[in-house]
Amino acid sequence: MKQFATFLLLASLACVSTAGMAQRMTPEQNAKQTRKNEKQQKKLLKKASKKQKKAMKKYNKAQQKATKKANRDLQRRRSG
Repeated sequence: MKQFATFLLLASLACVSTAGMAQRMTPEQNAKQTRKNEKQQKKLLKKASKKQKKAMKKYNKAQQKATKKANRDLQRRRSG
């Protein structure tokens, strides 16, 4: 979540800095800059998504392991 907040802050700063430069840029330069920013944003979102998927997978695996252990302990108590 911190990374997403940081990303939003950087994106807003980028918008502010490009707004001042927009008056001096030609339409072609502006379009190129926009495409570059979109590509970078897509890359960052993809990276964050991948990291989140990995964290969810790790969490689910830990939950399954804990459930399995609890069931095993319960069976031992009942039979013992």
